[in-house]
Amino acid sequence: MHHSSLKSLSDALTAGDISSVELTGLFLKRINERNAVYNCFVSIDEERSLAQAREADLARAAGRAQALTGIPIAQKDIFCAKGWLTTCGSKMLSNFVSPYDAHVVERFNEAGAVTIGKTNMDEFAMGSSNETSWYGPVRNPWNTDAVPGGSSGGSAAAVAARLAPAATGTDTGGSIRQPAALTGICGLKPTYGVCSRYGMIAFASSLDQAGPMARSAEDMALMMNAMAGYDARDSTSLDRPVEDYTRELATPLKGLRIGLPKEFFADGLQPDVAKAVDEAIRQYRALGCEVVEVTLPNMKLSVPVYYVLAPAEASSNLARFDGVRYGYRTSEYRGLEEMYEKTRAEGFGAEVKRRILIGTYVLSHGYYDAYYIRAQKLRRLIAQDFIAAFDKCDVIMGPTSPSTAFRLGEKAADPLQMYLSDIYTIAVNLAGLPGMSIPCGFDSQGLPVGLQVIGNYFREAQMLQVAHQYQLATDFHLRAPSDINA
Repeated sequence: MHHSSLKSLSDALTAGDISSVELTGLFLKRINERNAVYNCFVSIDEERSLAQAREADLARAAGRAQALTGIPIAQKDIFCAKGWLTTCGSKMLSNFVSPYDAHVVERFNEAGAVTIGKTNMDEFAMGSSNETSWYGPVRNPWNTDAVPGGSSGGSAAAVAARLAPAATGTDTGGSIRQPAALTGICGLKPTYGVCSRYGMIAFASSLDQAGPMARSAEDMALMMNAMAGYDARDSTSLDRPVEDYTRELATPLKGLRIGLPKEFFADGLQPDVAKAVDEAIRQYRALGCEVVEVTLPNMKLSVPVYYVLAPAEASSNLARFDGVRYGYRTSEYRGLEEMYEKTRAEGFGAEVKRRILIGTYVLSHGYYDAYYIRAQKLRRLIAQDFIAAFDKCDVIMGPTSPSTAFRLGEKAADPLQMYLSDIYTIAVNLAGLPGMSIPCGFDSQGLPVGLQVIGNYFREAQMLQVAHQYQLATDFHLRAPSDINA
């Protein structure tokens, strides 16, 4: 049952082959047995999860079931969930129990889904390897000596290890797509504003976006039907007509134009990754797609632009964590100023401190125009490159990550090399576009490779169609790490 898709699980629940209580219990048992190996989950509340499962069974019995009713979903620990410990992977929030639900969590609750637990993550979503978490690193189910990617590494590993059928993630510069690629699952970052940020602990507000992580495009479409929607509490939430994200899944791809940016296939790309992506493009040609070359000339600027803008926004957003109202507070201090200083020094990890310092610097008097304003201008040029490219193609494809999963600790001492892990994903966030990663092969060590699919604004349904048709012709998304098949 733990290998079943969301659609299969929903059908089994409808047929009465299994109850939500039984299904939830099955996954809780797997988590209890295996989480010590992968460190995917930081918070489990069996009583609360089983209570939701019982409510779901009653809803099904009363004929009030929806597609996700009774299905366990793991929530990234960046989403506030009422009554749940919500830590954002940080000592700063290690004692914070949320008094309310994030909008995304509300939507899943309304759909009847069961929260199976809160997943580990890079501290305040700052990281590309899930090694910055105060709760320790998450391990990749394909090789436990390797990273799962970040910051949504706990969600990605939980799905890959079959500890949850699906999970939520957030993507600021690739934090859904990169871990999806490194763990062999699917992950979608929607158009900015499609999913509300209310109750999602902020890192960089103009870049953060919630999205689904699952084993197939069809599963992600079902999750998007629950997650997406307008929320008046979030000023960046878009008031758009309700969509059915499954509506285009069955449509053939003949005539689809795929854009291949030459910038995605330059120096630094691991040969095994390039080979797997090339094979995927050949498969798309066989499905009737046309391939055209496009160019994104300013993409090379995306990493420096991101590491000016994201830390600047983080510096502002994280100012609220001061030990006064909630969260961690230092135990010994003399006066308010020392309490602030010691609380933040003890509560934040090294990567978070690094980004706060960078952000404060670029926003300071004398540097604001030279760095922050210039980065905003370059951000517009990056977005314009994508707009021009979409005049020639329907979707853009390339590798999600320049390499497969690297070993734990391999890049921890070199922040620049770590930041370059997101070189192919960051530009999508800067432009506010939707992006997705799907499995497309393996390297010589048996580690998964991810294919990135980038769509035009609000074309998530088309992207999911593109992924689904590929998955009907291939089986990479069905493969699982050998030691979790039991």
